[in-house]
Amino acid sequence: MQSLDRGEASVIVAAPPADVYAVISDVTRTPELSPEILHCAWLDGATGPAVGARFVATNRAGRMTWKNRPVVVTADPGREFAFARTEAFAGTVEWRYRLEPVAGGTRVTESYEVTRPITVIGWFIIRGIAGCRDRRSDLERGMEQTLQRLKAVVEDAPERVASSS
Repeated sequence: MQSLDRGEASVIVAAPPADVYAVISDVTRTPELSPEILHCAWLDGATGPAVGARFVATNRAGRMTWKNRPVVVTADPGREFAFARTEAFAGTVEWRYRLEPVAGGTRVTESYEVTRPITVIGWFIIRGIAGCRDRRSDLERGMEQTLQRLKAVVEDAPERVASSS
Protein backbone atom coordinates (compact mmCIF):
# COMPACT_ATOMS: atom_id res chain seq x y z
CA MET A 1 0.00 0.00 0.00
CA GLN A 2 1.30 3.44 -0.94
CA SER A 3 2.30 5.65 1.95
CA LEU A 4 0.81 9.10 1.54
CA ASP A 5 1.89 11.51 4.25
CA ARG A 6 2.85 14.97 2.99
CA GLY A 7 4.12 16.99 0.09
CA GLU A 8 4.80 20.58 -0.95
CA ALA A 9 5.64 22.81 -3.86
CA SER A 10 6.60 26.49 -4.14
CA VAL A 11 6.59 29.32 -6.65
CA ILE A 12 7.53 33.00 -6.63
CA VAL A 13 4.63 35.27 -7.62
CA ALA A 14 5.42 38.85 -8.68
CA ALA A 15 2.87 40.40 -6.34
CA PRO A 16 2.59 41.37 -2.68
CA PRO A 17 1.40 38.72 -0.18
CA ALA A 18 -1.95 40.49 0.32
CA ASP A 19 -2.80 40.13 -3.39
CA VAL A 20 -1.84 36.46 -3.41
CA TYR A 21 -3.79 35.78 -0.20
CA ALA A 22 -6.91 37.42 -1.66
CA VAL A 23 -6.97 34.86 -4.48
CA ILE A 24 -5.97 31.78 -2.45
CA SER A 25 -8.39 32.42 0.39
CA ASP A 26 -11.37 33.00 -1.92
CA VAL A 27 -12.29 29.32 -2.23
CA THR A 28 -14.89 30.14 -4.88
CA ARG A 29 -11.93 30.83 -7.20
CA THR A 30 -10.26 27.46 -6.55
CA PRO A 31 -11.61 25.90 -9.79
CA GLU A 32 -9.54 28.51 -11.71
CA LEU A 33 -6.42 27.18 -10.02
CA SER A 34 -6.70 23.49 -9.16
CA PRO A 35 -6.90 20.77 -11.82
CA GLU A 36 -8.98 18.60 -9.45
CA ILE A 37 -11.53 21.12 -8.16
CA LEU A 38 -14.67 21.66 -10.22
CA HIS A 39 -16.67 23.90 -7.86
CA CYS A 40 -16.40 25.51 -4.41
CA ALA A 41 -18.96 27.50 -2.41
CA TRP A 42 -19.06 28.80 1.15
CA LEU A 43 -21.53 27.09 3.52
CA ASP A 44 -23.54 28.06 6.59
CA GLY A 45 -23.66 31.77 5.73
CA ALA A 46 -19.88 32.14 5.44
CA THR A 47 -18.85 34.71 2.84
CA GLY A 48 -15.08 34.59 3.18
CA PRO A 49 -12.12 33.07 4.97
CA ALA A 50 -12.33 32.76 8.74
CA VAL A 51 -11.24 30.00 11.08
CA GLY A 52 -14.15 27.56 11.36
CA ALA A 53 -15.79 28.62 8.07
CA ARG A 54 -16.89 25.69 5.95
CA PHE A 55 -17.24 25.25 2.22
CA VAL A 56 -18.32 22.53 -0.17
CA ALA A 57 -15.90 21.39 -2.85
CA THR A 58 -16.63 19.22 -5.85
CA ASN A 59 -13.51 17.27 -6.79
CA ARG A 60 -12.52 15.08 -9.71
CA ALA A 61 -9.63 12.62 -9.83
CA GLY A 62 -9.30 9.86 -12.38
CA ARG A 63 -12.73 8.45 -13.18
CA MET A 64 -14.38 9.75 -10.02
CA THR A 65 -16.20 12.94 -8.96
CA TRP A 66 -17.19 13.57 -5.33
CA LYS A 67 -18.00 16.32 -2.83
CA ASN A 68 -16.41 17.11 0.51
CA ARG A 69 -16.85 19.80 3.13
CA PRO A 70 -13.55 21.30 4.26
CA VAL A 71 -13.21 23.65 7.22
CA VAL A 72 -10.82 26.62 7.38
CA VAL A 73 -8.17 26.05 10.08
CA THR A 74 -5.94 29.09 9.42
CA ALA A 75 -6.91 32.48 7.97
CA ASP A 76 -4.00 34.87 8.50
CA PRO A 77 -4.22 37.54 5.75
CA GLY A 78 -1.04 37.94 3.76
CA ARG A 79 0.66 35.08 5.62
CA GLU A 80 -1.20 31.77 5.59
CA PHE A 81 -4.45 30.07 4.58
CA ALA A 82 -5.23 26.46 5.44
CA PHE A 83 -8.17 24.10 5.48
CA ALA A 84 -8.76 20.47 6.41
CA ARG A 85 -11.06 17.99 4.75
CA THR A 86 -12.18 14.73 6.31
CA GLU A 87 -13.84 11.95 4.37
CA ALA A 88 -15.16 8.65 5.72
CA PHE A 89 -12.62 6.37 4.07
CA ALA A 90 -10.08 8.92 2.81
CA GLY A 91 -8.93 10.17 6.21
CA THR A 92 -8.11 13.80 6.92
CA VAL A 93 -5.88 15.93 4.75
CA GLU A 94 -4.83 19.46 5.68
CA TRP A 95 -4.00 21.78 2.79
CA ARG A 96 -1.90 24.86 3.55
CA TYR A 97 -0.67 27.93 1.65
CA ARG A 98 2.21 29.82 3.29
CA LEU A 99 3.15 33.24 1.93
CA GLU A 100 6.59 34.76 2.40
CA PRO A 101 7.64 38.18 1.10
CA VAL A 102 10.78 37.90 -1.05
CA ALA A 103 12.60 40.15 -3.49
CA GLY A 104 10.31 40.49 -6.48
CA GLY A 105 7.12 39.34 -4.79
CA THR A 106 5.89 36.46 -2.69
CA ARG A 107 7.06 32.89 -2.27
CA VAL A 108 3.92 30.73 -2.12
CA THR A 109 4.30 27.25 -0.68
CA GLU A 110 1.36 24.90 -1.10
CA SER A 111 1.45 21.77 1.02
CA TYR A 112 -0.67 18.90 2.19
CA GLU A 113 -0.37 16.68 5.21
CA VAL A 114 -2.37 13.55 5.88
CA THR A 115 -3.29 13.84 9.56
CA ARG A 116 -5.61 10.82 9.63
CA PRO A 117 -4.62 8.02 7.24
CA ILE A 118 -6.60 6.74 4.30
CA THR A 119 -8.25 3.40 5.07
CA VAL A 120 -7.90 0.17 3.09
CA ILE A 121 -11.38 0.81 1.67
CA GLY A 122 -10.30 4.34 0.76
CA TRP A 123 -7.29 3.01 -1.16
CA PHE A 124 -9.57 0.53 -2.97
CA ILE A 125 -11.80 3.44 -4.03
CA ILE A 126 -8.83 5.61 -5.08
CA ARG A 127 -7.11 2.87 -7.08
CA GLY A 128 -9.88 0.56 -8.17
CA ILE A 129 -12.82 2.88 -8.79
CA ALA A 130 -11.13 6.21 -9.54
CA GLY A 131 -8.18 4.55 -11.30
CA CYS A 132 -5.53 6.68 -9.56
CA ARG A 133 -2.46 4.43 -9.34
CA ASP A 134 0.04 6.90 -7.87
CA ARG A 135 -1.82 9.43 -5.73
CA ARG A 136 1.37 11.05 -4.44
CA SER A 137 2.46 11.91 -8.01
CA ASP A 138 -1.07 13.07 -8.85
CA LEU A 139 -1.01 15.48 -5.90
CA GLU A 140 2.50 16.73 -6.72
CA ARG A 141 1.48 17.46 -10.32
CA GLY A 142 -1.71 19.10 -9.08
CA MET A 143 0.19 21.41 -6.71
CA GLU A 144 2.59 22.44 -9.48
CA GLN A 145 -0.32 23.20 -11.83
CA THR A 146 -2.21 25.06 -9.11
CA LEU A 147 0.78 27.25 -8.30
CA GLN A 148 1.50 28.02 -11.96
CA ARG A 149 -2.16 28.94 -12.50
CA LEU A 150 -2.12 31.08 -9.33
CA LYS A 151 0.98 32.88 -10.61
CA ALA A 152 -0.71 33.59 -13.95
CA VAL A 153 -3.98 34.74 -12.35
CA VAL A 154 -2.35 37.07 -9.83
CA GLU A 155 0.32 38.48 -12.14
CA ASP A 156 -2.17 39.06 -14.97
CA ALA A 157 -4.99 40.43 -12.78
CA PRO A 158 -6.21 43.77 -14.20
CA GLU A 159 -7.11 44.92 -10.65
CA ARG A 160 -3.48 44.50 -9.58
CA VAL A 161 -2.15 46.41 -12.55
CA ALA A 162 -4.64 49.24 -11.88
CA SER A 163 -3.81 49.35 -8.14
CA SER A 164 -0.05 49.51 -8.71
CA SER A 165 -0.15 52.46 -11.14
